[in-house]
Amino acid sequence: QVQLVESGGGLVQAGGSLRLSCAASGNIISINAMGWYRQAPGKQRELVATITSGAMTNYADSVKGRFTISRDNGKNTVSLEMNSLKLEDTAVYYCEADQIRTFDRRGLRVVTLADAWGQGTLVTVSS
Repeated sequence: QVQLVESGGGLVQAGGSLRLSCAASGNIISINAMGWYRQAPGKQRELVATITSGAMTNYADSVKGRFTISRDNGKNTVSLEMNSLKLEDTAVYYCEADQIRTFDRRGLRVVTLADAWGQGTLVTVSS
């Protein structure tokens, strides 16, 4: 099975910076796109940024110019560098990967998974 694990969350002052990382593990052949989503208390989950295997990126308007997403296809990792953090950035951040090509448990077939999610990492921005 494919697993995603996030790291790097924590407490930071407004105006500060934080870097989140996510590593996908398993018998992975390739991943189409990876991204970051976030969910604040009492609110719906929202897209923060995505990046394809070809390095095409997409950002939410609220984070453009402040956040930068990057990935390493060989290591199956994705990072989110967050700068000039604001109070409204406080949320649980989730890592996501889609269209994951992987070998099954017997190693005999290639199976494509629609998506996989990490368990999230909390980012708290204080004044």
